[in-house]
Amino acid sequence: SGNVAADKLDDVLSKGKVRCGVVLDFPPMGFRDSNNNPVGMDVDMCADLAKAMNIEYEVIGLTWAERIPSLISGKVDVAIASSSDTLERAQTVGFTIPYMVFQFQALLSEKTEANSWEDLKDLSVGAAIGTTYESSFLDYKKENWEGAKGKYSSFQSENESFLAVSQGQVNAVIVTDTAAANVIASGKFKGIKLGPVAPFGSDIVGMMTLRKEFGWINYLNLFINRQLRTGRFQVLYGKWIGGTAPDMTVPGTYY
Repeated sequence: SGNVAADKLDDVLSKGKVRCGVVLDFPPMGFRDSNNNPVGMDVDMCADLAKAMNIEYEVIGLTWAERIPSLISGKVDVAIASSSDTLERAQTVGFTIPYMVFQFQALLSEKTEANSWEDLKDLSVGAAIGTTYESSFLDYKKENWEGAKGKYSSFQSENESFLAVSQGQVNAVIVTDTAAANVIASGKFKGIKLGPVAPFGSDIVGMMTLRKEFGWINYLNLFINRQLRTGRFQVLYGKWIGGTAPDMTVPGTYY
C-alpha cells in the first residue's frame, strides 16, 4: 500500500497553531485597537477556529493584495479576510462555504451630492485596489457609463481611500456597507457621509486556503456550519456589526 500524505489540517494540528491572514484596515471585520492588537469579527472567527481545534492561533495582518500570495507562499494557513468567492480567484485558491455577506456602498465627501448610483458617473470615484468592489465598480462603469466624465483612482488600502475622500481628493470611494457604517461611527475621518448603495447585488465571501487542501477545506466548511447553527455567528455579528446576521443561503445551492 502507498503512503498517505499529510494535508494542511494535519500540519496545523501537528504545529499546534493556526495562522490566520486577516485584513486589518477593514473595520469592523479586522482592525487594530488602541493597544495595536488585532480585533474584529474576522479575528474572533480565527480565535473560535483555534478553540474548536484546541490549539493556539496567530493573526497575520495582510493587505487586500497580499491575501492570495500569502497562502501560496505558506505565510498563512487560512485567509479569514472577507474574500469574495469569485471564479477567477477560485482558479488559484480554494474557497469555503460563505461566512459573511456584504453590500457595496459609496462613501461621499460632505460637499458631494449623490442621491442615486447614477449620480456618481461624472464624479471622481476610488476604491482599494484588488477588492471585489473595485472590479465590480469598473465593470459597471464600462458597461453603463460610456462617455461619462468621471475619473477613477485606486488606493493601496481602505484607510488611504478614506483619507482621500475625507480630504476631497475624490468625490466618493466604494466600500462595503459595514465598513462605511463603521468609519462614519468612528469619527476618525472628518468630512464624509454615507452615499447610495451599489446595484451590484450581494457580495458573498468565504475563507480561502490552498486549492488542493480538500481535507482542510472540508474542516473549515464544517466549522462555519457549526458557527451558524449554534448561534455563535449571530453573537459575533451582534458584537461587531449589530442587528440580525444576514442570510447566507442561495436557494438550491448553499444551505
